[in-house]
Amino acid sequence: MPSLWKRLTFSFATLLCVLSATLLLVALATERWVSGRILCGTGAELVSANYSELDKFTGHIYYGLFQGQKTRRCGLGNRSAKIYIFPTLVQTLNTGLHVMVIVFLLVAVFFTLLSLSFSIYNARKVPYQSIKGPTGLYIWNTIAGVFGSLAVLCFLAAVRHHRLTERVSNYQETLFHFSILDERLDWSFWLGVASVATHGVVCVVVAMSRIKLPKPQNKKQSEQPTVTAEVLMY
Repeated sequence: MPSLWKRLTFSFATLLCVLSATLLLVALATERWVSGRILCGTGAELVSANYSELDKFTGHIYYGLFQGQKTRRCGLGNRSAKIYIFPTLVQTLNTGLHVMVIVFLLVAVFFTLLSLSFSIYNARKVPYQSIKGPTGLYIWNTIAGVFGSLAVLCFLAAVRHHRLTERVSNYQETLFHFSILDERLDWSFWLGVASVATHGVVCVVVAMSRIKLPKPQNKKQSEQPTVTAEVLMY
């Protein structure tokens, strides 16, 4: 049976692993990886809109790894359309890079769940193999953090260097062309970043489990009266 300190630290590591897996799954399922404003350049050019009139041609867009939504304004009011990345839109993007982001996140989820099982095991029992103890937790959390980081970096590369938002906003647009006024990484993306940071915290917590706390001293011996030779003579 592990000591109370080890049970506390590994229980906290278990909660962190649950948090990391939850963050990754929510990031995968939600649609707020990127959000921004799009300008209907074709409509603005047709009416020779000045700067004060550009708001009539400025729409909004947000999307995730699987779907999103676009609201376009081309002088005819707001028109919203649902965006589905699969199965056709992904073919116009950098398909390999986009699929790699999803695969890396799924691998990160797998190793996070593996780390979770090892944390529960160490909180209940003393491992008889080093791979089942802190060493294994270091390995699984490092692998999960690396794959999570690769997913984040690949998505950044798709947005910054492969004009992901522009391609998504202009998909199946034949009459109008949209320009990106501004774009920002939204909260779904930062959930993935937070999951990577959580694995670092887990490694710190596991390292803290190896700290040996001082044991309370037994005061029974010190409380016993001292027997000297003079006492024995009486």
